[in-house]
Amino acid sequence: MEFNVKHGAPETIKTGCLVVSINEARTLTGTAAHLDSVCGGQLSAAVKRGDITGKSGQTLMLFALPGISAQRVLLIGSGKKPELSDRDYRKLLQKTVAILKDGGATDALLTLGELPVQGRDLYSRARLAVETIRESLYQFDQYKSKKADKPRLKKCVLWSADKADANALKQAIAHGQAISDGTDLTRTLGNLPGNVCTPTYLAKEAKALAKQFKGTEVEVLEEKDMQALGMGSLLSVSAGSAEPAKLIRLSYQGAGAKAQPHVLVGKGITFDTGGISLKPGSGMDEMKYDMCGAATVLGVFKAVVSLQLPINLTILIASAENMPSGTATKPGDIVTSMSGQTIEILNTDAEGRLVLCDALTYAERFKPASVVDIATLTGACVVALGAHTTGVMGNNDELIDQLLDAGKQADDRGWPLPLFDEYQEQLDSPFADIANIGGPKAGTITAACFLSRFTKAYRWAHLDIAGTAWTSGGKDKGATGRPVPLLTQYLLNQVQG
Repeated sequence: MEFNVKHGAPETIKTGCLVVSINEARTLTGTAAHLDSVCGGQLSAAVKRGDITGKSGQTLMLFALPGISAQRVLLIGSGKKPELSDRDYRKLLQKTVAILKDGGATDALLTLGELPVQGRDLYSRARLAVETIRESLYQFDQYKSKKADKPRLKKCVLWSADKADANALKQAIAHGQAISDGTDLTRTLGNLPGNVCTPTYLAKEAKALAKQFKGTEVEVLEEKDMQALGMGSLLSVSAGSAEPAKLIRLSYQGAGAKAQPHVLVGKGITFDTGGISLKPGSGMDEMKYDMCGAATVLGVFKAVVSLQLPINLTILIASAENMPSGTATKPGDIVTSMSGQTIEILNTDAEGRLVLCDALTYAERFKPASVVDIATLTGACVVALGAHTTGVMGNNDELIDQLLDAGKQADDRGWPLPLFDEYQEQLDSPFADIANIGGPKAGTITAACFLSRFTKAYRWAHLDIAGTAWTSGGKDKGATGRPVPLLTQYLLNQVQG
């Protein structure tokens, strides 16, 4: 999808479709009122006839209006509210795309940026529009013999009455396109089947990204390398699989060599059967999404590097396949992590923390400014926060607040959960330094408590995306690409503020 910027009188701009909002006040305002005067009152006449009332999401397509260069004018209702919420605004954009993508127009001029949205300036409204439109046009059909029809809509032009707004709109498009490119990559990797997207495949994807962008470096640690480093926890997860584990590093140097890098660590379990602690068969197909943390950090890396942000960024992907076999790790086994801490594995289905803890120890060598891990870690997070909000925990309040603020800015929200010392006691083991589960209570928090044992050397936060990384069940099942917008915004804020 191509995006562009235009300003000036909207009736003079040639386009396949001019998109204009009207509210439920029954008195036209803004661009709608201006166009109504140009075309001899045909918009207000449509309102008076009851063809459209301005109810949120209601649409009316008009053709060949006099005095207007656009071939079509799409009226879309914005409702009664004096200010829209992010959700309201997204819904209007989604409805607009649904009407236009298979219609006759190949390009559209959008004036919806003039709508007031709570807490958003022109830049953030425009960027949210770009990301929402791109999200609505995403398709994953590479394994279907009959491909979906390509949308006819190829170009969207963001309109502003004032030429002085052009720079803000252009920046919004650049940022929105980069974030959407990263989100699309994350969604596609998440949607790939487990027999394709293996740890080896993720390593190849990382190498392809490094080849695509200058100023990047890639390194892939094999199992023998991890053995030499003492990563007994990570390797315990891949012990039952024919697929070898990988620890993948991608680095980008956009700032000076002395600038501390921000490190993102992604959980990359490319398929999770639960191991010997086998999951129920129903819905197990969705365990291909257990690598969405890895997919997320690759998507964020692509967004940051394509924008050439003046920042140093390193991503680490701890990737393995969790399978049951004669060589698989058993409940009750004790392994030694890279940190030297011993772990009693009470449940082999709590494997994400086992791969992450060694990657988090490995992250120390980069002397990071911050470390954020991203993982589809616990079903308990879905119970606590549902499918709308990412769980956020960590050892540094400032970092947690920065991530929460970035989530609000990007409309990719997180919510904080506590890491009080009392929860740590649930991980006590009579046989090892730590157990890998803490019982049925507060499962999301005790999982983060486990990770916190390996992050004492730096500022650290943990994002549990088990509820937000994909949509379950039915024809709408698929990866969401979250939290690429949140994390990219967090890194943009490090540069801008």
